[in-house]
Amino acid sequence: MSLSNSNPAAAAESAKAASHFLATLNEEGRNAALQEIHDELKASKDEILAANAEDMEKARKAASDGSLSSSLVSRLDLSKPGKYDEMLKGILDVKNLKDPIGKIDLRTKLDDGLILERISCPIGVLLVIFEARPEVIANIASLAVKSGNAAILKGGNESEKSFVAISKVISNALERTHVPNGAIQLVLTRDAIAQLLDQDQYIDLVIPRGSNSLVRYIKSSTRIPVLGHADGLCAIYVEGSADPEMASSVVVDAKTSYPAACNATETLLVQDAALSSVWPSIASALLAKGVELRCDAATKEAIKDVKVPKGGSVKDSTEEDYKTEFLAHIIAVKKVSGVDEATEHINNHSSHHTESILTADKTVAEKFMSACDSAGVYWNTTTRMADGMRYGFGTEVGISTNKIHARGPVGLEGLMIYKYKIRGTGQISVSYGEGPGKKHFKHEPMPISDSR
Repeated sequence: MSLSNSNPAAAAESAKAASHFLATLNEEGRNAALQEIHDELKASKDEILAANAEDMEKARKAASDGSLSSSLVSRLDLSKPGKYDEMLKGILDVKNLKDPIGKIDLRTKLDDGLILERISCPIGVLLVIFEARPEVIANIASLAVKSGNAAILKGGNESEKSFVAISKVISNALERTHVPNGAIQLVLTRDAIAQLLDQDQYIDLVIPRGSNSLVRYIKSSTRIPVLGHADGLCAIYVEGSADPEMASSVVVDAKTSYPAACNATETLLVQDAALSSVWPSIASALLAKGVELRCDAATKEAIKDVKVPKGGSVKDSTEEDYKTEFLAHIIAVKKVSGVDEATEHINNHSSHHTESILTADKTVAEKFMSACDSAGVYWNTTTRMADGMRYGFGTEVGISTNKIHARGPVGLEGLMIYKYKIRGTGQISVSYGEGPGKKHFKHEPMPISDSR
C-alpha cells in the first residue's frame, strides 16, 4: 500500500499496471500478504486506536455544532468493544476462503479438439470512496489482495488520522510480500474525488461507502460503473401469527443493536391482526430501549395503554417518515391489512436493501420473500443479518442494491467477473455453418473439474 499525494491520473495508471501483476500472483503469495497485514495490524493496535481517538475527539466537536452527523461519529469509532478484533478476524476469514481466481463454471465441447471454458478473473482496479469507517481500509485491502484486484482508496477528512495510521501499517506489511506497491493506494490529495471519477481508462468499478448524498453525487458524476446503495431503508413486517416474545427480540435488535448501520430497521409494518396481540409487546420493548415511535393513527391507538418510560416517546408519523433513513433510535410504524399491502409499501418506499417478515405462517413468509424487490429478504430474523461476515464472505466491500453483477453484501465473489477461454487445434470459423461441406458445432456440456 502506498500513501499517495500524486496526481489522481498517475495513481490510477499505477494501479492498473499493478492489477495486471496481482491478477497473476499465485494464491500462496496473496495469502502470505494477508497474513502479514493481519499480524502488523494486530501488533499496531494501540497506535491505531490512539490515532482514532484524535479523530473521535474532533468528530464529537463537529457533531456538537451540527457540522457532522452523529451516525458518522458512531461509524468512526474503532474502540467499540470487539470492533478492532472483528476487523482482524475478517482478514483471516478472507485469507481462509477458497481462491476465487480461476474457478471454472462452464465447460463445453464446441467440436472435437475445440473446448470452451468460462473462468473467473478479477475486475481490475477498484476505487473505494468512503466516509468515517476507517476499518474499510483493512476490509478492502484484504478483499482486493485475495481477489487479485488493485484498489485506490479515498477517505473522508473526519477519519484522516485513523486511515493514515492504518495505511502506514499495511504498507509496512506489504513491503515484505510480493504484492506490488501500486496495488493498494490511499490517495491523500484533497479534492481528488472528481479527478478520480474521470479515470475510466484505468478504473473499472467505483464502490462508495458513505452518506446518501455522497453516493448520489458519485453515481451522477462518473462513467465508471458504481456498485453500492444510497440508503439503508429497511423494513420489518409483523404478521398476526408472530410469536410476541420472538418478534419483540428481533425488532429490538434490528433497531437498537447499531442504529447507525445501513442494515438497521427504519420502518415497522404491523398487520391489523397483530395490533392487539403482538404490537404492544414490541412497542413496550422498543420504548424500554429509548426508541421514539412514530405511529399512524391505528398503531398509536393500539398502544395507548402501554407505559412510556423515560427516554422513549410516541409521536404521530408523517408520510415522510416512511421514506426516511433515521440512523437513530427512531422508527416509523404503520398498520397494513396483510402481506400484499406490506410488500406494496416496501416496494414503493424502501431502498431495496433488506426486509424481514415475522410470522408463523410459512406460506405467507415465502410469498413475502418472493414479492419483496430487495437484495435481502428474511423470515423470522433481524435485518442486521445483512452483513458479509455473517454471510460467511469473510468481510465485505459494501452492500449493493444493484440488479446487475453483484447484489447484497459484496465479498470475494462480487469482486470477480469472468472471461471465456477456447482451446483449439487449428479450427477456423468459416468451416462451420449451414450448407454443403460445412461442419456443425457439437455444443456438448462437459464435466467441470477445477484445473488449478
